[in-house]
Amino acid sequence: MNNRRKRHIDWPAVAAAFVERFSHEDLHPAALLKARAIHRQETRRGGRPSRWALAFSGGADSLALLLLLWAEGPGRWGRDFVVLHFDHRLRGRHSTADARFCQEVCRALGITCIVGRWRGARRDASEAEAREARQAFFAAQMKRRRLRLLWLAHQQDDIAETMLMRLARGSGTGGLAAPRPVQAQADGRFHLRPLLTLKKADLVAALRAAGASWREDVSNSEPTHFRNRIRQSVLPAWQEAAGRDAMAGAAWSRELLEEDDTALEAWVDRLAVVGRGELKVEKLAGLPRGVSRRALHRWLISVRPDTDLSRQGFAQLLAKVEAGSDTRFSLGRTGFAVIRRGKLVYAKG
Repeated sequence: MNNRRKRHIDWPAVAAAFVERFSHEDLHPAALLKARAIHRQETRRGGRPSRWALAFSGGADSLALLLLLWAEGPGRWGRDFVVLHFDHRLRGRHSTADARFCQEVCRALGITCIVGRWRGARRDASEAEAREARQAFFAAQMKRRRLRLLWLAHQQDDIAETMLMRLARGSGTGGLAAPRPVQAQADGRFHLRPLLTLKKADLVAALRAAGASWREDVSNSEPTHFRNRIRQSVLPAWQEAAGRDAMAGAAWSRELLEEDDTALEAWVDRLAVVGRGELKVEKLAGLPRGVSRRALHRWLISVRPDTDLSRQGFAQLLAKVEAGSDTRFSLGRTGFAVIRRGKLVYAKG
């Protein structure tokens, strides 16, 4: 909720009141296990453990996470953390006010707040472009400050929204298992989402009871973006039609999908069919299509990460891999996929 009249808030007292409603025990266990594992790993090495980072937009979700980590973090984890706020500069004075609010809260709690601003901002920027700019800021700050963990405030409602959005575009288990409580990054960092066990309404109610104030992004109520339309029109109707806690059901489905996705990835790992630019097609004979699909996808990304192969084209190539016979399949302008003697390789056109 935006405050039109500025009032003093005792943020340490708010944090203490908030954790009477929620504590680390309510957070996703996988996120906590990863944080503890990294803490133990760094402690065994000796020296001072690395700091962590928390993405803080100023909204209710990220404020809830900030209060939880501040109230229990230093004593429980034995470290402090920094806050990262990215000003997208898409909402004029409202964006500036968001950044100022984040700085004020962090100042009251004695936390370092680092604000980044999008230099390439423009009014017609897409949601994907804004997200990419934000993630680039997070990655740059973490690399510069040698931070290993970034805490993000996605909660249970975000699971249902993401799942419905990705169902509309035909995602598999990997896409439907997002957002994950633990997400490994290519550079060795981790993104943790501990609030996935909690609902937005419960977090907001606890914040209000604790006397907190937060920022509301008015653009979240506009039907411009697909996610907003899902949130405003689809989810309420879906909940009512279900006649049960559909959000919790989606969250449980996400857990199961992640388990299945992890198992299939491990299966492909053990087969060791992708390497040195080739796919050992003969090793995939008789295996479930899901295994072959993943193996082929890995191979394609390894040889042509910028491929423009369509979904239909991929399906045709997958059929060739399953057949196992020698073939030469066009990948468009990028070249050819060639199966010869039980191996799939890339050949320039």
